[in-house]
Amino acid sequence: MDFEFDELKREFLAEARTKVDEIRAGLRQPNPTAWERMTYLAHQLKGAGGSYGFQNISTEAAALETTLEHMADDGNAESVGALEKHVKALGDEIEKRSAELAPST
Repeated sequence: MDFEFDELKREFLAEARTKVDEIRAGLRQPNPTAWERMTYLAHQLKGAGGSYGFQNISTEAAALETTLEHMADDGNAESVGALEKHVKALGDEIEKRSAELAPST
């Protein structure tokens, strides 16, 4: 096992959790600046998730990014439910991977 890489993964997951929390906060107070920031955060998670081998995080972040872009473009109210679904799935996946990498006690 590569302990150094596992530590980097844990750091990524902690940062990812913070980004998801920021996205959740943005959903509660949507505005053009919030949409832009949430899209940026989703894009970061999409790229970095794959780099660390977390394909499900990357895939869910990509879906979130796409939904955010569509929401910003057309303001479709149906997209709000999809956004919430993607954010929840992303958060759940981060928690699952964090638990798998938690040091044994």
